[in-house]
Amino acid sequence: MTTVNVYLTFNGNCEEAFTYYKMVFGGDFEMMSRFNEMPPMDNCPEVAPEDAEKIMHVSLPFGGSTVLMGSDSGGEWATHYKEGNNFSVSINADSKEKADEFYTKLSEGGKALMPMDKTFWGSYFGMCSDQFGINWMVSCEMKE
Repeated sequence: MTTVNVYLTFNGNCEEAFTYYKMVFGGDFEMMSRFNEMPPMDNCPEVAPEDAEKIMHVSLPFGGSTVLMGSDSGGEWATHYKEGNNFSVSINADSKEKADEFYTKLSEGGKALMPMDKTFWGSYFGMCSDQFGINWMVSCEMKE
């Protein structure tokens, strides 16, 4: 089943914001990882010391199938941060083919920001913005 959730981006205060959201909505963090936990990757620059403890990804499930997700911006992404537009719509497709279809259609007339590819966290993932300027994160959990 395909699911859609909101992904929030922060400028260094993601942990503070999500601690607040946890108090508001209840529940427990399903995941919270920091940039210094990322393995080295060929196509990514090394994490700057000032970004090491920032949140790379956090997820807070609540209300059934809703998951609020977020991260701090860091490195080259920090230059694109703009308060008020700091969110993406996250789609988790139920197949790699469906993820590719969503990504292709959403990026048509927009911008391909990160091509679909396998990730170190076990997903097939990509990011784009559509022709209307809405940011999208498309993923599919990879089955081993």
